[in-house]
Amino acid sequence: MRSAVVISPEQARRIWLHAQRLDERAPFGSGPEATRAAVEHLGYVQIDTINVIERCHHHILWSRIPEYRRTDLRHVQSADKSVFEYWTHALAYIPTEHYRDFLPDMRAQRTAGVPKWMSTITEDDVRRVLRVLRVEGPLTIRDFKDDVLVEKTHLWASRKPSKAALELAFARGQVTVSARDGMVKTYDLPARHFGWEQSPRPATARQVHTYLLDRALRAQGLISIDSACYGERPPVKAAVRALVDARVRRRQLVPVTVEGLEKVPHWAEPAVLDAPPEPAADLVHILSPFDPLVIQRKRLAAYFGYDHVFEAYVPKAKRLYGYFALPVLVGDEVVAVLDLKTAREQGRLLVQQWTWVGPGATTARQAAYRAEIEAELERFERFQLAR
Repeated sequence: MRSAVVISPEQARRIWLHAQRLDERAPFGSGPEATRAAVEHLGYVQIDTINVIERCHHHILWSRIPEYRRTDLRHVQSADKSVFEYWTHALAYIPTEHYRDFLPDMRAQRTAGVPKWMSTITEDDVRRVLRVLRVEGPLTIRDFKDDVLVEKTHLWASRKPSKAALELAFARGQVTVSARDGMVKTYDLPARHFGWEQSPRPATARQVHTYLLDRALRAQGLISIDSACYGERPPVKAAVRALVDARVRRRQLVPVTVEGLEKVPHWAEPAVLDAPPEPAADLVHILSPFDPLVIQRKRLAAYFGYDHVFEAYVPKAKRLYGYFALPVLVGDEVVAVLDLKTAREQGRLLVQQWTWVGPGATTARQAAYRAEIEAELERFERFQLAR
């Protein structure tokens, strides 16, 4: 086994920033093609329902595409169909070229039966919504008007059987989301939406594990098993570790030790370790709490020295940063956390709370940081209010 290359946390975070394409202003260009390229490079873009500010899938893309328009995502989902929705560690947009890597999960959902928390529906309900879609074409849940509402048996359950049936059919890959208007989804049959004459063949287990490893190497640059397999089960982590060890033996990957994280093995492709680029010192990003750079909290803390806390479900009196706090990246450092709210009726972006962290907590640097962040807030406000 090759001896590990030792790098500093500063080098580690610059590698990660470069892999995330947050070390330059417009790495993907503009227009729908930029959106397609960004989703392909990142591997997935998380979807979330919270809309205190713009929903996170739009926010994540805007952070890397300064001229991003919401219609660009609509185009790649519904027109050229180069992205689709499914579950990674959360609901996300994923490149359609990797649809087959998710088919094993979809098939497993079919054989598992109806989950206990969906006990208000039966297989007959699923067959019914599929039959309606086959006959009537793409539909939203609002188009199903013959439901008899039922009592919820679980916090995440729905009182409308058709909604639960569509969600289960979606998890099984029997329907796909062909369009989205806010959080209102249009469902269709996958073969009809994608225009498939023959459905893709499911990937093998080894192919899925290879996909996970390659996705992480591309979007993270420097990986650990936990970062590459975020949200995955132990058997998947063991399989990916075996692939990593094989690539090390073939000199396709290099073992890496990050100073201060000696107990966590890391790996990178050899070229990645060649002088990671230094981001512009005045490059500012106001990041979504669901951004790929932020969502892996332990990794963020280890590389950046910043512990992000998502406090939307924390009682107000116990919040540290605010209801919907967004980390602010200046260059390669997290220097502030802003609790923002878009007051659309007032045409304003409101700063509910501004907290300095890390280098930003040093008084001597706050004036310069504030000027840079306020300029970015103006750009962010224009994006928030544009429709």
